[in-house]
Amino acid sequence: MAINSFESILAAAKKTAQLHGYSGLNFRDLAADVGIKSSSIHYHFPTKADLGAAVARRYWEDSAKSLDVMAADVDAKRSLHNYPNEFRKSLANGNRLCLCSFMAAEYDDLPDVVKTEVQAFADVNIAWLRKMLVAAEVVPESESEARARAIFAAVAGAQLVARSRSDIALYDSMIDSYRAVGLFGALRRD
Repeated sequence: MAINSFESILAAAKKTAQLHGYSGLNFRDLAADVGIKSSSIHYHFPTKADLGAAVARRYWEDSAKSLDVMAADVDAKRSLHNYPNEFRKSLANGNRLCLCSFMAAEYDDLPDVVKTEVQAFADVNIAWLRKMLVAAEVVPESESEARARAIFAAVAGAQLVARSRSDIALYDSMIDSYRAVGLFGALRRD
């Protein structure tokens, strides 16, 4: 039961945080969503900060795995082209935001342990983008960090704008315009 309730709590917390951010995490509401007592949540996560850090950590770890799978399945240029689809998934799943992007917007109000995990999400994405940009020969190593940060910010921003309009087509349109101007590098039309 402990593993199942732990995973159920993390899943419910992820959903809540994607819709309402860190400030929306509430033990009583999560307990009701999971069908357990709030004391059971406290057993796994003594504080809200512990819960927030755990859900953010799981989120960036899962994202890192997904990016690694994408990079292994296709070439670097195709991986860069497909990168925005990782963020699109949240919008397609109930008009949610990337959990760590939402929490980053609340940065000043986050406990330090949660801030660390939110920063790790950005670091993982930027490192992956740098690697793909260099491998795809889009930019030299010396320019890869600046371009990676620009891509990360552009994609996260597109997601935020699209969510505020409940319009995934708007996200797709913005991503298409980023591709058209070469933000991700040129992709051969095969």
